[in-house]
Amino acid sequence: MTTFDARPEAASGTRPPGWLSAVLIDGRPSDCDAVFTFHDLSAFEPGCVSMARRFIDQTFGSWGAERVTFDTQLVASELVTNAMRHGGGAIQLRLLRHDAEFACVVADHNQRAPIAAVTDIFAEYGRGLRLVDALCADWGWLTPRGPRKLVWAVLRG
Repeated sequence: MTTFDARPEAASGTRPPGWLSAVLIDGRPSDCDAVFTFHDLSAFEPGCVSMARRFIDQTFGSWGAERVTFDTQLVASELVTNAMRHGGGAIQLRLLRHDAEFACVVADHNQRAPIAAVTDIFAEYGRGLRLVDALCADWGWLTPRGPRKLVWAVLRG
């Protein structure tokens, strides 16, 4: 488990890029930062995923970043689904942009590390984090103070 007092560790074994670390850990403002908060009643509903996709479409459209919209929607879908299934519900989706990099950060209610499942060919679930790993330049997780976790993923545009 990591806190802001300890070195943040990620599921992929790396720290967030410096710019993202400055925003998530140091609390520095970002020029391109959009936040969508899931309502308590919808934090466990499958509709959270479609709301996240629409939010990404609108935000990336306003940023002129349509070329990475689809991949970011796939990544966010997996992270929000994991938050609903394993994280006690999705709290927030945050999108950030820095130069040609885009970050998708999902907050949930559980500090446990995301773990990529070992699945067989017939498994119905368990491939989401492998998809995130394949689409992203990097991804990982942080556990700030309090009972929550931030799972972050960085895509390059």
